[in-house]
Amino acid sequence: MSNLLFCNDREGEYPNSWYAATVDELPPQPPLVGHKSCDVCVVGGGYSGLSTALHLRQRGFDAVLLEAHRVGWGASGRNGGQLGSGQRQDQDELETLVGDAPARRLWDLAEEAKATALQLIENHQIDCDFKPGIIHADHKPRYVAHSHRYADKLNREYGYSQIAPLDRGAIRNLVASDDYHGGLIDRGSGHLHPLRYALGLAKAALAAGVVVHEKSLVVIWNRQASGIEIITNEGSVKAQHLVLACNGYLGDMDEMVARHTMPINNFIIATEPLGDAGAQSLIAEDVAVADSRFVVNYFRRSHDHRLLFGGGENYGYQFPKDIAEFVRKPMLKVFPQLADTRIDFAWGGTLAITMNRMPYFARPHPNVWSISGYSGHGVAMATMAGKLVCEAISGQEERFDLMARVPSPKFPGGRLLRSPLLALGMLWYALRDRL
Repeated sequence: MSNLLFCNDREGEYPNSWYAATVDELPPQPPLVGHKSCDVCVVGGGYSGLSTALHLRQRGFDAVLLEAHRVGWGASGRNGGQLGSGQRQDQDELETLVGDAPARRLWDLAEEAKATALQLIENHQIDCDFKPGIIHADHKPRYVAHSHRYADKLNREYGYSQIAPLDRGAIRNLVASDDYHGGLIDRGSGHLHPLRYALGLAKAALAAGVVVHEKSLVVIWNRQASGIEIITNEGSVKAQHLVLACNGYLGDMDEMVARHTMPINNFIIATEPLGDAGAQSLIAEDVAVADSRFVVNYFRRSHDHRLLFGGGENYGYQFPKDIAEFVRKPMLKVFPQLADTRIDFAWGGTLAITMNRMPYFARPHPNVWSISGYSGHGVAMATMAGKLVCEAISGQEERFDLMARVPSPKFPGGRLLRSPLLALGMLWYALRDRL
């Protein structure tokens, strides 16, 4: 949600992705025209906003959701579809950052986040092709020992027994690539069709009585004595609470939040159908894979036997001219046997990252709530964020505040220098990946 629209995007339409080609779109919801009032106005029609509105309505609040394009149009309908365990940071790092007891509570929240997403899928019969299992693949031999120690730690200290180490032979049996030296397999996580999941949440919210307005760009919002006024291109909403669930599309809507989050672009390609045997020859089990590079490669099989491969990032307000070629390079590094394989779909999306890669939960102003910055780990945590902000608005603020207390440094450089400094930093990490 914002006035940001990238050169490869079509305003008000879903991108030309494999996801959009394999989903029944939700009937368009009318733009906001005129004036409305409600208890809570939610800005953003992705996982965060849809989950927030659904949970609020289930607690009896009147909720109006505003989306500048279509629900699920942004990163929620374009991402890699991985429903991962834990937070974006490992528990080792969280214990150092916030202490042992808060780190355990953050783990428990993340486990509840997975369970919440799966419960929503079951309760609302969302057909999003969920499959269990994610492999973490180490692209450097020296990373393997750390991964194995981490699996042992989660088993011993956190009672999480669904994760197991993989040596070079074991990972080679699962992923037909010489690029990886070992890693982990987490059978308590999984992967799904992200746009189907988003549209399923939207259908559930509409059925619960949430008022959804698509193609309703928020121009500005103002605090007034009687509440908060949210002004769109054709109307306005008066609300007691405002939830900013915009993630990478925040734009200029709130400068305080923008200092802590940064929009970046990530890209995915879908190959031609490879056949069941061809797809299994790349990934033996129907699990997702994410590797240890700082700019992560992530990939999985589709239900129609394609390889969906994500990789590469850029910064600023334009996608590469040739996304397919941009992503083909890292794909061929992992799977050189696909050199002659046709690419049928190529698309990009914009997400928000934070300096420490932990979600940014904040109350930047009275009765204004912000949930964003999932840093590529948002399928479960963005869903959970909606549940937590609903609890907070209902007067149960403890769990929202647990997330909000995680230190979140501001990006250096101010408005003009944030993106160039980030690009330099990411270039250094990308070079480190190659060393």
